[in-house]
Amino acid sequence: MTHLCFLNPFATQRCMQRVASVVSALLVTLAHSGFLLLHAQDRSDIAVQKEIVSTPNHIFEKAVVLFFDAKPVESANAFDQLIEVQPECQPDLWQRGLALYYAGRFEDGQKQFELHKTVNPNDVENPAWHYLCVARATSPENACRHMLAVGTDLRVPMKQILAFYQGNCSEQDVLAAAGVGSSESQRNQFCYAHLYLGLYAEANGDMGKAKHHILQAAGPYAMNHYMGRVANVHARIRGWLLSAE
Repeated sequence: MTHLCFLNPFATQRCMQRVASVVSALLVTLAHSGFLLLHAQDRSDIAVQKEIVSTPNHIFEKAVVLFFDAKPVESANAFDQLIEVQPECQPDLWQRGLALYYAGRFEDGQKQFELHKTVNPNDVENPAWHYLCVARATSPENACRHMLAVGTDLRVPMKQILAFYQGNCSEQDVLAAAGVGSSESQRNQFCYAHLYLGLYAEANGDMGKAKHHILQAAGPYAMNHYMGRVANVHARIRGWLLSAE
């Protein structure tokens, strides 16, 4: 994933393709920022710094840092600022959807994931987060009835996670699917499996099961990629972990 899509170490071809146009816009912005620095001697340093701080890339990075500092309200506000500065980037901002969810802005999160579907139609995580937002805003039954359609996501165990959220397979089916392949692959797969099982349990009111799964995703199966770190943020926000690990 490119620097725009944004501090996410697990690079994927699909994300690189869908943000290419936004990257181009940001490169122009960054080049302009470099020009400002080179000519700071001709202007007020404070004025130059303010202009640089207001660039889309800087605002995005601020929003992501705030999110991983377990400050979702502040993160969501920063993402809102980014949209004001560069409205055309909004469809790509699935990261904003996560911040909105943890900030309790479930209806805004629902809209963000519906918009993201227009640029990323094959990612199971998108309908999953849409389900979570709708479930928290209304009910799990309503969320299941209004799940977003999605194409083919070949990542393991995304097929089973989707079926689980749709009510078509069991928790055990998800975990069984995650337990295939090399030990390295399994760790990543179990991280995703436990994260989404935990999120589902919480949205359905089972906090005990939610805590168990989230702590598995943030502990034994922790991964240092964006969604792996989301599990850690979730545990910290809920008071299940005292600090980042």
